Amino acid sequence: MQKIVLKMSSDIKKIIRPKDGRIVAGVCLAVAHYIGIDVTIVRIIFVLLLLPGFLPYVLLWILVPEEKQ
Repeated sequence: MQKIVLKMSSDIKKIIRPKDGRIVAGVCLAVAHYIGIDVTIVRIIFVLLLLPGFLPYVLLWILVPEEKQ
């Protein structure tokens, strides 16, 4: 019988709104850093999806924690 061991990594990726580089609340910057793409691409996507993207933006603004000093 094989024993399976799961190792918990302390390198779990977290989404955080940075204080530097934000335009409104840092949501686009946080998403861009999290998925590893340029923030301009994320901002363009949010603008193109402004009406359906407004509610998710506000929800992420509320739910994503701000960077600590």
